[in-house]
Amino acid sequence: MAPQLRVPALLPPMLRCPAPAPSAQAGAGEQVRVAVLGASGYTGEEVVRLLALHPNFKVTTLTGDRQAGKHFSDVFPHLLTARDVPPLVKIEDVSWDNVDAVFCCLPHATTQETLASLPAHLKVVDLSADFRLRNVDTYAEWYGGEHKAPELQKEAVYGLTELHREAVKQARIVANPGCYPTSVQLPLVPLLAANLITAEDIIIDAKSGVSGAGRSAKQNLIYCEVTEGINAYSVTRHRHMPEIEQGLSDACGKDVRVSFTPHLMPMTRGMESACYVKLADGASAGELRMHLQERYREESFVHVLPAGQVPQTHHVRGSNHCLIGVFEDRIPGRAIVLSVIDNLVKGASGQAIQNMNLLFGLPEETALLQQALFP
Repeated sequence: MAPQLRVPALLPPMLRCPAPAPSAQAGAGEQVRVAVLGASGYTGEEVVRLLALHPNFKVTTLTGDRQAGKHFSDVFPHLLTARDVPPLVKIEDVSWDNVDAVFCCLPHATTQETLASLPAHLKVVDLSADFRLRNVDTYAEWYGGEHKAPELQKEAVYGLTELHREAVKQARIVANPGCYPTSVQLPLVPLLAANLITAEDIIIDAKSGVSGAGRSAKQNLIYCEVTEGINAYSVTRHRHMPEIEQGLSDACGKDVRVSFTPHLMPMTRGMESACYVKLADGASAGELRMHLQERYREESFVHVLPAGQVPQTHHVRGSNHCLIGVFEDRIPGRAIVLSVIDNLVKGASGQAIQNMNLLFGLPEETALLQQALFP
């Protein structure tokens, strides 16, 4: 007899707006004027690349203080054919009256003051970690400095789109999730909410391509240091840990602590999270798979694979898709849940566009239906 699906608990919203934001619908043919702050980094570049096919969003402003004055194709020659892309300018030189929406791709701890200074009419998706953690004291503990915009933090909505879609639609500021938290929460939040796995003894072994560390020159990221090897980093202290725990705790209504270890892989992009979980009494790995399949059946970007199929980073490269596989562990009462994404797309810029589409009343798949690049 097939296992009976358990009725999932309602997912509590991560972050709520205090009041619905004014309507900002973009009809067919209307142009939303977009600024990309920090466009000289990898996430900013990916936003521009993906928006090249967007029928409603037009990039009118690009900032990059150290690259100010340069054409975008001088900084990223592979985007030579991206038409009508403006040159880079400094943030202080932007005319905000000519901007409707902002993708903020600035480094962590620099976004708070920038967003606090922006006009209130702007819709913002922030790709840094500055507004992901509700508790500003937790932010200070993990990011090494006091939060400089606590009032904006109260307004921000956490933008893991498939789990918080309705809250995102009403937001003005969206905190785009981190790449590791995206790959972990998409499979585990529904399972915790449905009481199919326990909140205790969750182990996450995660691996990421080098692009996740950004474009800045660092010795540990040069070719000779990275190639032909694999290494764990930020062991027990990776900054994505409190974000993961915040989302998992909200899902089950109790404090969740996870064992999380990230690894750097000798590849450009891609991310895999192997999650080792304890089954709730009476649950099975097959029931976990069935529940996730039902939860994501209507989703465009999250796909649960059939039994026995192993998700691979090659199969999501360059796309906004997440693939999930569920396996019975050899240890009785445990299961292994595998999740893969492209860390720069679903783990960053693609999900940011998905959220911005929602902010302007557009189909969230707009400009994001590219298939994975393989081989």
